[in-house]
Amino acid sequence: MRSHPYIRSSSNSPRRLLTTAIGVAFASTAFGALAASEAQPAEGDADASSSADAEQLDTVNVRGEALKKPSSSKYTELVRDTPQSITVVPQKIIAEQNLLTLRDILSTLPGITFGAGEGGGGYGDSINLRGFTGGNDITVDGVRDSAQYTRSDPFNLEAVELVNGANSAYAGAGSVGGSINLVSKAAREGDSTTIAGGLGSDSYRRLTLDTNHQFGETTAFRLNLMGHHNDVPGRDHEKFERWGFAPSIAFGLGTDTQVTLSYLHQKDDNIPQYGVPYYNGGPLPGVDSSNYYGYHNVDKQDITTDAFTAIIDHRFSENLALRNLSRVQQVDQKTIVDAVQGVWCMPNNLTPTGTPCTSGTGASQIVVPIGGYLPSGPRGYVRDTTNDTLYNQTDFTFDFATGPVAHTLVAGVSFLHEKFDLDTGSVFRNADGSNPFVAPEHLPFMDLYNPDSFYTGPYNYFRTGKTRGELDNRAVYAFDTIKFNEQWQLSLGARYERNEGTSTAYTVSTTPGSIGQITGAAAPLDNDDNLFSFRGGLVYKPVENGTVYLAYSNSKTPSKASVNGSCTVGGATGAGNCNVDPETAVNYELGTKWDFLDGALSLTGSVFRNDRKNYRVNDPDPLNPTGEQALDGQARVDGILLGISGKITDAWSVYANYARLDSEVLQGVSDFSAGEGQDWTRGDRLTNTPENSLSLWTTYQVADWQFGYGATYQGKIWLTQHSAANPDGPLVTAPDYWVHRAMVAWRVNRNFNLQLNVNNLTDKEYYTRIRNNGWATPGDGRSYVLTATYGF
Repeated sequence: MRSHPYIRSSSNSPRRLLTTAIGVAFASTAFGALAASEAQPAEGDADASSSADAEQLDTVNVRGEALKKPSSSKYTELVRDTPQSITVVPQKIIAEQNLLTLRDILSTLPGITFGAGEGGGGYGDSINLRGFTGGNDITVDGVRDSAQYTRSDPFNLEAVELVNGANSAYAGAGSVGGSINLVSKAAREGDSTTIAGGLGSDSYRRLTLDTNHQFGETTAFRLNLMGHHNDVPGRDHEKFERWGFAPSIAFGLGTDTQVTLSYLHQKDDNIPQYGVPYYNGGPLPGVDSSNYYGYHNVDKQDITTDAFTAIIDHRFSENLALRNLSRVQQVDQKTIVDAVQGVWCMPNNLTPTGTPCTSGTGASQIVVPIGGYLPSGPRGYVRDTTNDTLYNQTDFTFDFATGPVAHTLVAGVSFLHEKFDLDTGSVFRNADGSNPFVAPEHLPFMDLYNPDSFYTGPYNYFRTGKTRGELDNRAVYAFDTIKFNEQWQLSLGARYERNEGTSTAYTVSTTPGSIGQITGAAAPLDNDDNLFSFRGGLVYKPVENGTVYLAYSNSKTPSKASVNGSCTVGGATGAGNCNVDPETAVNYELGTKWDFLDGALSLTGSVFRNDRKNYRVNDPDPLNPTGEQALDGQARVDGILLGISGKITDAWSVYANYARLDSEVLQGVSDFSAGEGQDWTRGDRLTNTPENSLSLWTTYQVADWQFGYGATYQGKIWLTQHSAANPDGPLVTAPDYWVHRAMVAWRVNRNFNLQLNVNNLTDKEYYTRIRNNGWATPGDGRSYVLTATYGF
């Protein structure tokens, strides 16, 4: 193979050797130190002292009551008495497993998978929840956070709450399979300071500080700091690098009026993970999972997050309280990516699909050599986005009675305004803006098995597109928990919202001399909808520590459910959706929740049905004059969720969840196409939805030592569905896998701990974020991290 002037010759980087490191650092999290300080024993009380030390070693990061009740003021009851499946991942569990990103945390919860990068939405968290897309259903302290970016650090999180099932009444438009809420740290009563730091394999370096100081009786200040770097285990070039700080101050602690002001700033400098070529359920034969098929000196993901939050809590009386939350947030993300696309020439001189190793035709045809890769598609592709959010929410909580029936009523209003700006472009341009790789010229060939990922060609940025989106959402809602007696209660809730969104595409010049300049704008496309969602749940408590419930809820999803989405106009294919009514999903759930051992251990179980009653599908009916999509699509997921969390004994803790999801497409095309016999996907499973999945984390304490073991299992997932080209043939699946992790911690003394984490103990090779006949991201290889903690 001849060399190319735009590729620098180099030998392939060998798989990075694991470097054992001894972490030197100081502390864990502020609530861990607080828990220990609050549990100070009386002098001479040996048992109490041992208990307090154990709590210090556990680094408990969320107070007990925070684990028992959802953080949102819309929920009035304990998790046990709330008629809905809610899984809380506390900071304690996050710290024990050394989970470092939202994706890491969610990957330990069954039923959640992740989509591949880009796909029209941009690079970042692409979440599949209970078989349905959930990337826009993330909230921070109950406030929608719809920007598409990588939420990469838990240093300012108390907990992650997963609310399962159709959930628009609580979370707003969308929320078909559920919603994910991130609970932020904030100033609180007490004095504590903790510092944590660690070193590990794959250039792992991390240092955090969490300090809280109370001034006088009613004021406190808290500061969280974080600096972090790690290369991705098992990969040659991807890395995560970030720093952040999050101060907060609270006034009026312990009084009828409390004001909390918080700010978060985080800066990320990452190399994105696209992974390796993946065809028909596996990586190409002979391809090393460490190979990098982009350009590591070009690819980047820079994120800057700034968020200011003000919360006012005021209690008018024992029965009436007000809470107001206001947030201003901006998320800037710039990515330069080289998607793993192109022509792959296998040893048999054919592509993986059996076609000749060529690209183009005639004089523009390019012949790819055996064992070569001709990159194409988004290469040197730039997405520069800014998401601005203004949010205000006011909740009133009112306790009252109507005769013998007690009520807890939460009523509120919310106002949301979001703005999204996107510039797309290319850096692989000549100085005049022209494309240097117009056929028969081409990007450099790569060796399929030993890719050189250093780019040396022309590098000049020119804009190729610009889009602006805006979204306004105004909502009013009410939730009433009605207690008839000690055994029976009824939870009712409803939300009415007005959702208005616009999307504007700008015209960008391709004329020499003015390439990249904005020359005009298309007419804005808009979608306005009134949405009504509701939920109801009947709760029976045979005993105080047990609950059985039956619940029903729905969700509404407009065509423009997020600020970075857009609606489309009609046409001959029936693909327009700007004027299509909102989609509807419903959730039926029967469950039970029990607390044992004086509340130390919780067991939960539920069976559910999630029905997408009518989702949008193209409608090519010649009698469809508007060219709009039809709400004829239907899909269903029947499932079982089981969970256990807490302490089995004083020394043994367990946190485990299991999900079984039986998914099915009931109708995948419009009624017109179904009548023509073209509903090829009917009866297929939903893609990217595992039938069985399990997560386990358990710890056991022996004197000054604590041992932890965890396992995550994901069953096989379906990557394809039937189509006109494959109406009856086999479907492609990705295999199941297990990932194991371990932890050992040593309490050196009352304040100082050492903790060693080993992730992916068996160095299992597995793949996530799969785009079949495209690419997939290898799971992290085996890694070691030693963390030292000090708290006072």
